[in-house]
Amino acid sequence: MEPSGSTKISSSSNHTQNSTGVGGCPWEVTDKARLCRFLCYGSEGDIYTAREEGQLNMESSAALLSLLQEGRGAEVVEEIKRFSQDGRVVRLGPSFFALALCSQHSELKTRQAAFKAVKEVCRDPAHLFSFIQNKKELKEGMKCGIWGRALRKAVSDWYNEQDAMSLAAAVTKCKQREGWTHQDLLRLSHTKPANEAIALISKYVTKGWKEVQAAYADKENSEEVVKVLSYLEVVEKVKHSSDETEVISLIEEHKLEREQLLTDHLKSKQVWRALLKEMPLQSLLRILGKMTSKKVLEPGSSETQAVCERIQSETVLKKAQIHPFSILLAMENYKRGQGYQGKTKWEPDSSILKAMDSAFYKSFMNVEPVGKRFVVAVDVSTSLSSIVPGTSISTAVAAAAITMIFARTEADTDVLAYSEGAVVPCSITADMTLSEATVELVKIPSGSTDCTLPIAWATENEKAVDVFIILTNNPLWMFAASPVDTLKKHRQKSGANSKLLMCGLTSIGHAIADTEDRGLLSICGFDLGALSVIRNLAQDLF
Repeated sequence: MEPSGSTKISSSSNHTQNSTGVGGCPWEVTDKARLCRFLCYGSEGDIYTAREEGQLNMESSAALLSLLQEGRGAEVVEEIKRFSQDGRVVRLGPSFFALALCSQHSELKTRQAAFKAVKEVCRDPAHLFSFIQNKKELKEGMKCGIWGRALRKAVSDWYNEQDAMSLAAAVTKCKQREGWTHQDLLRLSHTKPANEAIALISKYVTKGWKEVQAAYADKENSEEVVKVLSYLEVVEKVKHSSDETEVISLIEEHKLEREQLLTDHLKSKQVWRALLKEMPLQSLLRILGKMTSKKVLEPGSSETQAVCERIQSETVLKKAQIHPFSILLAMENYKRGQGYQGKTKWEPDSSILKAMDSAFYKSFMNVEPVGKRFVVAVDVSTSLSSIVPGTSISTAVAAAAITMIFARTEADTDVLAYSEGAVVPCSITADMTLSEATVELVKIPSGSTDCTLPIAWATENEKAVDVFIILTNNPLWMFAASPVDTLKKHRQKSGANSKLLMCGLTSIGHAIADTEDRGLLSICGFDLGALSVIRNLAQDLF
């Protein structure tokens, strides 16, 4: 079988040594590569396990410590900034841990670089609280405290360099996290407000609204201070209001969010309906089941119609930069009609499901192509009827969606299926719907398997491939030959900088092989983070 759009091997294929390689060993797993893995998914190892937080401690960050000891702290901080700002991380926790570690290193230049990066890496209060908590935990058992001059300045700068209205919204939405409050941070950092508007917010946080009213009532205030005062007055009014009509009016006029409301307010269907109008799309998708269950969204209602229009609006989807796999996860969960804990149940609304299906296809515009040559191969040797752990998605639907994502967004993608010891015909195309692609996969007969078949197929058919993505439902991965040796053979014959990702859709944590080849990674389970890991490896970031 030779799918269309394939690339023939050429002796002039470019093979560039990755910056993480050294000397004559371009595939060596260096400390830099391990650091990048750690920043992306919280482990220096070659296994990414979906939805697993990982342990953030000295033992799990050996490469980070090694780089610091080599005097490469400034380089480490640059990597932390690069990964956190470019959206390359699965979760941000490792970045805050690494930055905290750098900020407490013995080398002055490293500490200075880390503290300077705080405002770039910690983009909202929750991030800042997490960074501070990491510093506290790293200092436990040591006599000295964490609040030295450098940290006080970094925290002060974080508050002082914010836009006043953005800061007012931030401190009223996220008031505390991980045992820290804004009052704690402003007090311990001895922050001297840079301007009147920041001074007003600082007084509000540390002294309360009554003190603010007394201090600013008779003053001639600047335009910015008047705006902040008005906003804080609205937040306070909502906190003390039990009038549903007034609360709804304030939400709609000032775009207040649920974090700024009282628990009692959230018992009202009308309050929720007001919140849904401007709620960020990712948050909206997460609570559709709850809103249907509580009859906030009812079949045929104007509110349900408005939500459906928002979900499938290209403008809203583009602004949210939401990924099609993220929509698929939400859609399959909503279709299930029951929360993961089993307490909340609902009857899925057909119009909402139709809107989510439409949004799934429209959101492909948000996937930026990597521009590499891909082979996405699906192991159909076993039934694809299992459920991907931690989701409501069958492995058949997950495999079909993953192949679609690459077929639709990467110009040079071959989709293969393999079973019975050979690559078998598979006619998934970029213009298929998800259900059509799923049917195409499940109709292929099952049999014995060999996960190296797609690599051998590419080598035999003289196709240069940059990234092999192998999707399997098998709990144990089987190889007729070593995957490392098979990949090396393809590299040697094609001259391509080939990498291999083994995705065990139902796996719970085993690797391809005991290898020190940075071009091989294992993915256990599958989630949106797995796509970030694939993207990073494809772009030579590990």
